[in-house]
Amino acid sequence: MPDITPSPEILDVSNLNVYYGRVHVLQDVSFSMGAEPLGILGRNGMGKSTLVKALMGFIPTASGEANFEGTNIIGLPSYKINRRGIAYVPQGRRIFRSLTVHEHLTMVGAPKNARWNIDAIYETFPRLAERKKNGGADLSGGEQQMLAIARALLSNPRLLVMDEPSEGLAPTIVDHIAEVFRSLVADGQAVLLIEQNLRFATDLCDRILFMVNGQIAADLPAEKVARDAQVQEKYLGVI
Repeated sequence: MPDITPSPEILDVSNLNVYYGRVHVLQDVSFSMGAEPLGILGRNGMGKSTLVKALMGFIPTASGEANFEGTNIIGLPSYKINRRGIAYVPQGRRIFRSLTVHEHLTMVGAPKNARWNIDAIYETFPRLAERKKNGGADLSGGEQQMLAIARALLSNPRLLVMDEPSEGLAPTIVDHIAEVFRSLVADGQAVLLIEQNLRFATDLCDRILFMVNGQIAADLPAEKVARDAQVQEKYLGVI
């Protein structure tokens, strides 16, 4: 009889609530994911970035849990969440303008024998190797995004959270980021992708969650989202 045991959950979010003052931004958000790449889509202001900031410990939550590999990470400081195995690629990249590419990478301190070390990063992102002596202020938007992803990978995470990685990038750079994404997933890397780019998310993820007004409004296979114009119109206003 074939083994039909589902892959274990890596992240299980249950009834997560966040307020900004009196505004109820996240409203009982619940979802779970295993090793499959999971995308979260939604219009601006629907709560996507608030969700990842809450998961990473950057903003306080009012209630709820987020169990990562069986341990609730809500209430932990962000550095402890990272040490437990979650890395974050922030929206806007957050690169230090005065540090060189190589300084950004060496400050993370990845072990030499780890899957991701500086040599592996330069092999995956040859453009960063070419620009290793350049400061963050001298990099293009695409190069900054590569560096933000590389910096996150050097912590050798079990879950990589990416917030709008395709935002503001030229199509050729988006294609390169997509290639890196596919390679990571093929290697078994769990990825939670926050996006507005419908094609980017549906090409790369197995499942898509839609956020509407701070709630998870739908959980659908990416294939259905990619071909169903009514779904796109309902949740994104895309025809």
